[in-house]
Amino acid sequence: MSDEVRVEKRDGWRKLVMNRPDKLNAANEAMLRSLLQALHDAEADRSCRALLLTGEGRGFCSGQELGPSVMPGQADLGAVAALHHRFVHRLREVPLPVVCAVNGVAAGAGASYALACDIVLAGRSAKFVQAFVKIGLVPDSGASFFLPRLIGEARARALMMLGEAIDAERAAAWGMIWRMVEDAELSAEAEKLAAHLATQATEALAAMKRMFLASATNTLQGQLDLEQDLQQAAGRSAAYAEGVRAFMEKRPPVFGGRA
Repeated sequence: MSDEVRVEKRDGWRKLVMNRPDKLNAANEAMLRSLLQALHDAEADRSCRALLLTGEGRGFCSGQELGPSVMPGQADLGAVAALHHRFVHRLREVPLPVVCAVNGVAAGAGASYALACDIVLAGRSAKFVQAFVKIGLVPDSGASFFLPRLIGEARARALMMLGEAIDAERAAAWGMIWRMVEDAELSAEAEKLAAHLATQATEALAAMKRMFLASATNTLQGQLDLEQDLQQAAGRSAAYAEGVRAFMEKRPPVFGGRA
């Protein structure tokens, strides 16, 4: 794994830090491949039960780095986008809850990385921007999927067509993210949340991710059928047995690790 992603192993969870602070953590191929490897390694580690994604320094991620690989007339932007899209897919599909701490700017693909996570916190100074239109491109990395569903089509169209930034307070008010916190509290709050999720019923959380992913395209009946199947499976789990036992004994549940 390259130095452009730092992985910090904690008790039951991992912190993935995009580590190109001099570039506002702009994404290049090495960083994206390292992020993909970090997700693979976390999933393979049965002791890892949650993830936290954030950026080093004063920015979360400023999107694709503008360099020789993306210059007009020289680049296949479809191939460039494909690597970003692999990462977005993995964030959605990895069977672990993913917390995101947005520190500073989240632009272009960087904004989509945040929106692909399960629970997003942003510091007060954070800004989300879809700047593709300013260089004659269209949104990618799932922006045209996430934003209309999170904030409605009217707002999504305006953000993408105007390329205007919105701050964390408005993003929270619009339902784009879970909540805004003060900058000085962001890291501690996000780590506390990841540590909490690492103690919960991991398989149930993974099943929820499957449900949310399917709901984007499912019919009501299809979603009801999926809920029934996943609930039946959850009802046979050790986590359910412990949850009910703890409820009856009037104590907090102590869930085991991943099955």
